[in-house]
Amino acid sequence: MTTPLALRGGFVFLDPEQGRVLRVAPFQYNPDTLTRSLQPRGTGSGGGDRLEALRLSGPPQETFRFDAEFDAADRTDKGGRPDPAVGTGLFAVLSALESAINPTGAQLRESDRLSSMGMIEIAPVEAPLTVLVLGRRRVVPVRITEMSVAEEAYDSALQPVRAKVTLSVRTLTTDDVGFDHRAGALYLRYHQGKESFAALGAYGSDAVGLTGI
Repeated sequence: MTTPLALRGGFVFLDPEQGRVLRVAPFQYNPDTLTRSLQPRGTGSGGGDRLEALRLSGPPQETFRFDAEFDAADRTDKGGRPDPAVGTGLFAVLSALESAINPTGAQLRESDRLSSMGMIEIAPVEAPLTVLVLGRRRVVPVRITEMSVAEEAYDSALQPVRAKVTLSVRTLTTDDVGFDHRAGALYLRYHQGKESFAALGAYGSDAVGLTGI
């Protein structure tokens, strides 16, 4: 019997306007543990209007925190072929992750050009849209809020060959980007998927030993 190929999680970086895939940074090994935190956003402030106690002002603030581990000695793509970045240690995968929080060289040069002309950009440069993929049912638009890289081993050229990247990301909701933004559409799909699964787990009050509430 053939063993199903396990899915790998990772990040997909999109052009926020056109939706074109710019880069993909798959996890070499799926995280062993992932911590997910949800902070509700209610209108009640405690001691205020009692009618506001159960009201929600928007989606909760959801954050993910996990470790991604990489080892250059064991890097192959999904088909088992050699990694095209072989010989560069982990510079390729680490650089791909860091690209989500770095302006491009072209953007930096353009900002400097405008500054030298006495001009100021009205809006800061826009980063790629970062999408966290954790299986087919969790495709989440996120913003990386913290990245810590522990380089644990090097080759003879001082290239990192083993590293652990600790990542914290925050889900981008329609409150952050609106409904017309590509990230807003991705969030709605993710949110509605949760609603569908919540409906599958519906029980009656007898499940907790009550005949009614």
